[in-house]
Amino acid sequence: MKKDRRPATGEPERIQKLLARAGYGSRREIERWLAEGLVQVNGRVARLGDRAGPGDEIRLRGRPVALTRLDQAPLRVLLYHKPAGEVVSRRDPEGRPTVFAHLPRMQTSRWIAVGRLDLNTSGLMLFTNDGELAHRLMHPASGIEREYAVRVLGRATPEALRRLREGVQLADGPAAFEAIEDAGGSGANHWYHVVLREGRKREVRRLWEAVGLTVSRLIRIRYGPLTLDRHLPAGRWRELTPDEARRLYAAVGLQPARRLRTERPRRSRRRRR
Repeated sequence: MKKDRRPATGEPERIQKLLARAGYGSRREIERWLAEGLVQVNGRVARLGDRAGPGDEIRLRGRPVALTRLDQAPLRVLLYHKPAGEVVSRRDPEGRPTVFAHLPRMQTSRWIAVGRLDLNTSGLMLFTNDGELAHRLMHPASGIEREYAVRVLGRATPEALRRLREGVQLADGPAAFEAIEDAGGSGANHWYHVVLREGRKREVRRLWEAVGLTVSRLIRIRYGPLTLDRHLPAGRWRELTPDEARRLYAAVGLQPARRLRTERPRRSRRRRR
């Protein structure tokens, strides 16, 4: 991944990058909004590839965009321990609990989920108001590792493990684990630690299903340089420490565009209700 090149002050840049850095959403989300005609610049509908700067009037869904937020709101990154049973969505039509319900409120930007975990998967999730960071962390070109602890019914044969390492054909193309480590187990269940460098939908589960094994529990324990805290209870979050933030940005070739809010290790919290 190429190193970040921040625009000079006042220099126009692509709208999706401008709004992502301001914390309105990930670049992928904003590109979708542009395709849907939800963004206006100086009174006309903006298109993908258009540029804007501080002197332009930008509206999102008819509401003015305050680009001064770029200099006001600190960048934030949270590490969250997602429990099974929560959906990665701001609102769920079925009324199920969502991961965003536990996060602290922000007045000048909003939380962007870095990737997703399905309903029955628990473990480490990252949230940030830096859309460019979220984009790079999720982009396949970054090659960021995701590590999972997987419990399967039964035990994989040497042939099954070989296929999982070398690649199997899924409905959306070939896939393989970067690494597989036997983590032990007893009875009908066995644990493995596996590593991927992409985030396709239900990819871990589908890979095991392709060799005839069913995943009975799935926990994401690492995302890039960050690992899940053993003492962080499910449903709790914490800010990154300064060292963690530096390592995360460095992993995708970025420098924070403005002040980064971090904290020293402390007891995890839930959002006050």
